[in-house]
Amino acid sequence: MPDTVAVMPPNWLGDAVMALRALGAVRRRYPEARLVVAARQSVAALFGMVSGVDEVVPLDPEAGWRGEARALAGARAGLAVILPNSFRSAWTARAAGIPERWGYSADCRSPLLTRRVRRPRRPLHQSDYYTGLTSALGMPAPVDPPAVVVPGEAMARAAALLAQHGVGEGALVVGMAPGAAYGTAKQWPPERFARVARLLAERHGIVSVLIGSGADRASGRLVAAGAAVVDLTGQTDLVLAAGLMTRCRAFVSNDSGAMHLAAAVGLPVAAVFGPTDEEGTAPRPSASAAPHEILTSGAWCRPCMLRECPFDHRCMTGVEPERVAAAVERRAGLRASSVEP
Repeated sequence: MPDTVAVMPPNWLGDAVMALRALGAVRRRYPEARLVVAARQSVAALFGMVSGVDEVVPLDPEAGWRGEARALAGARAGLAVILPNSFRSAWTARAAGIPERWGYSADCRSPLLTRRVRRPRRPLHQSDYYTGLTSALGMPAPVDPPAVVVPGEAMARAAALLAQHGVGEGALVVGMAPGAAYGTAKQWPPERFARVARLLAERHGIVSVLIGSGADRASGRLVAAGAAVVDLTGQTDLVLAAGLMTRCRAFVSNDSGAMHLAAAVGLPVAAVFGPTDEEGTAPRPSASAAPHEILTSGAWCRPCMLRECPFDHRCMTGVEPERVAAAVERRAGLRASSVEP
């Protein structure tokens, strides 16, 4: 049994969250081992909040594969469980001198793996795709993923930041993430987020707080132009964003990494899906989260998985703000308005 096990998770935030049950499977299989997560810097902070992880090794892609291999070699792992399908991840583990390297047979990397698993042929939820690997390696997944524990320091920082914007401890807050990394086709129009914010404020006095990366600033500005919101897009790191989520009653989002993070923190999510397939990437509830609500239209062309819509974006514009506001009310346990969606 190895003294140290390294897990290499996916590089995108949403995928990294969906890999947490697979991470829990590794932890359960090797309870006495030191568990190291070697993750890209963009998602490394997530694993610092995950129970059962002993060390996080940030990997800097700008350092090249040699730099990443040196960082991973410092963990002195005897086994690497490689969740991404990429050739580079397997090559990095081999260059780090890790003797056992297990993963899916993909991207021409089979010679780099000491134990390989054939990828499933049928479509799966992405979380099940990762646990399919660990199960095939003799690591059955736990029912619930490892807990994401937001540090008290992050919650205090979140409270201070909200106070700077006039949001006190007793305020009723809903989080919103109007951005999406995959392309504009995944984005519900910003003016519709603004309409939801206005409805929630009028009906319940809710303060809507916008959360997102620097790339989401333009979307945040468009939402803020149409409603009185607290726009914090581009002003938080991942841990502070999680801290802000602990102050929220519910979360409204496109199919995005922020959506998955909110679910992992324990928030009920109202998620608008258009071109992407909710059967593959819908948020999974944590042990503490209320059920999520997925909102879609009846557009014949969805899910197309395109980054940009070649038509009229009907898969997203077919989801009305009143319907989303009503979903937020249900998820947040608020008395529904008499106005029907």
